[in-house]
Amino acid sequence: MARQKRQIGNTGLDVSVLGFGGAPLGNMYRPLDDDQARETLQVAWDCGFRYFDTAPRYGYGLSERRTGDFLRAQNEPYILSTKVGRLLHRIEGDIPADRPFVDALPFVEVYDYSYDAVMRSVEDSWQRLGLRRIDIAYIHDIGSLTHGVDAHPRLMRDAMEGGARALDELKKAGLIGAYGLGVNEWEVCLEALKSTDMDVFLLAGRYTLLEQEAQETFLPECLRRNASVVVGGAFNSGILVTGPKPGAKYDYEDAPQHILDRAVRIENICADHNVPLPAAAIQFPLTHPAVVSVIPGASSPRHVKQAVEWAELPIPSALWNDLRDQGLLRADVPVPGEDLLAGSDMSGDVS
Repeated sequence: MARQKRQIGNTGLDVSVLGFGGAPLGNMYRPLDDDQARETLQVAWDCGFRYFDTAPRYGYGLSERRTGDFLRAQNEPYILSTKVGRLLHRIEGDIPADRPFVDALPFVEVYDYSYDAVMRSVEDSWQRLGLRRIDIAYIHDIGSLTHGVDAHPRLMRDAMEGGARALDELKKAGLIGAYGLGVNEWEVCLEALKSTDMDVFLLAGRYTLLEQEAQETFLPECLRRNASVVVGGAFNSGILVTGPKPGAKYDYEDAPQHILDRAVRIENICADHNVPLPAAAIQFPLTHPAVVSVIPGASSPRHVKQAVEWAELPIPSALWNDLRDQGLLRADVPVPGEDLLAGSDMSGDVS
């Protein structure tokens, strides 16, 4: 499956349906040495991954450096995405001990979605990556969950009138191939579609076995506008890998009881069909026609190989039917073997 490709909107960019999420390369929560990072990337490449996502935030430049070092040595085509919206500044004084990226580079991130900052961010990323091109640029972590409801309108205006305008100019100049948002909120993606013609959205954790609210308006609007979706966080920060055990993570924190209860029901149905929970989790988003890729993060070759095994495991249609019958999947989300467009109005409405 990893070698299959889907096209992003009208861009002509073809991404592998399994992409590589680069946050672990920035030492997210635990250190990863350069050799292990390189070996993990190599195994992903050998398994057919040809889409690689990174960001300045991941290790404050470390993930971009490691990703670029690896991709420079490859002789086959690939698609690379990174992000804008944060500038990296040199840390003055001691490095804070509570950062989510361990043994990262000595920089601090500063949010800035303005035209000039986004232009600078792309240039900085080119230099850290050591590459001549960036295929996709995502405006990173815009939204009220990140910035609060009071600050969001101002920052969204900066992003749409400044940052998005910069990316549109870069695309028209042939310096990037596509742009969009990389966020944890589908609502802000729908908001962006009201004022821009973005090509692709990296949506983390909001179209999964546990959550399908994005199907109400956002995903149908993507189909109507021919905008594509890359799904990050298909495991909802871990609970759909570990299962609903004590301490299971959801949205980077301990899962609340209602999420644990829902995960128990999903896991039990998977067990009834002898299907591992993470296999169903990684395959589910790819059934939607707006979704072009799922990008699990991996910090070891074993994690990469496991993700490929889960993605390629045959899953009986009865499993999806049982999830739907039990109200765990929305009635209007597609499952393997179904035509989403048949017999339903998928036009969407963002008025």
